[in-house]
Amino acid sequence: MLAYVFWHRPGGDEIAAYEARLTAFHAALAEHPPAGFTGSAALRVQEAPWLPGDGHAYEDWYGVETWEALGGLNEAAVRGERAQPHDAVAARARTGAGGVYRLIEGPAELAATRTSWLAKPDGVDRDAFHAQLAGPGRSLWMRQMVLGPAPEYAVRSGAPVVLPYEARAIASTPL
Repeated sequence: MLAYVFWHRPGGDEIAAYEARLTAFHAALAEHPPAGFTGSAALRVQEAPWLPGDGHAYEDWYGVETWEALGGLNEAAVRGERAQPHDAVAARARTGAGGVYRLIEGPAELAATRTSWLAKPDGVDRDAFHAQLAGPGRSLWMRQMVLGPAPEYAVRSGAPVVLPYEARAIASTPL
């Protein structure tokens, strides 16, 4: 399972209107899903330190089964019944950054309300690092492709977690 994660900030739009447009786009994807699409979540995040600017920030997770499905999602997001809702929110986004992550372990919960972002320390074995981050009620995601500044790992859960490495924990609220 892969997830395209997109962080963005609205431009001069009123926040409620921006969130309504964002919600409408995610609803259009759910109603008219492209092949290999597994779901999405739009989250209001407390912060997105790797995203330029300041003010309100959002984090969207788009789940797909394969790399081929990711390409299909990219094409489908701006066509058909999804085109107008996509364009309505995209035209009002001021800035954005993204990355592609692969699910390493745990449930593929896209709407988790807590994410700890971190990098693997130099010299630490990757499999041992993964084992230390895994745990009940968590999903471990590893960045596969950089599409802007984004941390290497995400440990997602519905509650705060204690990790054996320095991480930046960011809470979010589903829209």
